Amino acid sequence: MLPNLLGFLVFTLFPVGAALGLSFMRWDSYNPVEFIGLRNFQTLLRDSSFRIAFWNTIYFTGVTVPLTVVLALALALALNRGLRALPAFRAVHFFPHIASTVAVAVVWQFLYHPDMGPINQFLSALGVESPPRWTASVTWAMPAVIIMSVWKSVGYYMVMFLAGLQAIPGYLYEAALIDGAGPWQRFRYVTLPLLSPTMFFVIIINLINSFKVFDQIYIMTQGGPGRATSVLVYYIYIQAFVNQNFGYASAMAFVLFILVLVVTVFQFRLQERWVHSID
Repeated sequence: MLPNLLGFLVFTLFPVGAALGLSFMRWDSYNPVEFIGLRNFQTLLRDSSFRIAFWNTIYFTGVTVPLTVVLALALALALNRGLRALPAFRAVHFFPHIASTVAVAVVWQFLYHPDMGPINQFLSALGVESPPRWTASVTWAMPAVIIMSVWKSVGYYMVMFLAGLQAIPGYLYEAALIDGAGPWQRFRYVTLPLLSPTMFFVIIINLINSFKVFDQIYIMTQGGPGRATSVLVYYIYIQAFVNQNFGYASAMAFVLFILVLVVTVFQFRLQERWVHSID
């Protein structure tokens, strides 16, 4: 365990501790570090850009996570029926996840082009007179990023659900069928309880990844139009590497860490209650 422990200390624990210490400092990488106490956190409370980035992150996570989980589970249930070409279907749905996020974002940026994009051309062909301007619209920019993010990640979580479904013993379904249980009853009382460990793992990993969204925002919208798609990680990047305000960026990173920690602990508590209710 020593190599893994050393790697954790050097590449995870020490940087987190350094970032926490830096959140109480003012530092622009040129001038000496200056201790300013809680001033960075006080500035956060007055920073409208931080509040907008915070709520945009909540909005992105609140829509992306449920949509991804539902679609991934639906695809897994559809593929868990002994299809002959199951490996091929699984590979097709999993491919977007292994593709580069930057490359995928560039392709979707072209698809979303307001005038020459294939999506709007298709909508115009269907008779839609004023199709959305997608990433060029304050209203549609975030939904556009959400659609792309769900498309990219749903195959990864589908494979997890598929593995969980295939681990459920078949005799449980046979017993439920003999007892007269219909498809919904078998899903409610057999599939869902036995799939709950996989479900909670998928939700937690999806939540953490959603709070850390950055690549597609940076490539597709640069936080715009205006501040419509500015999220916490992107705003942290702007403060640290554009404005050279590393202390303030560290304070925001620590707030993001606390937010993810609280949500994760809440998920574990919810899982414990769910398991106890099943028992």
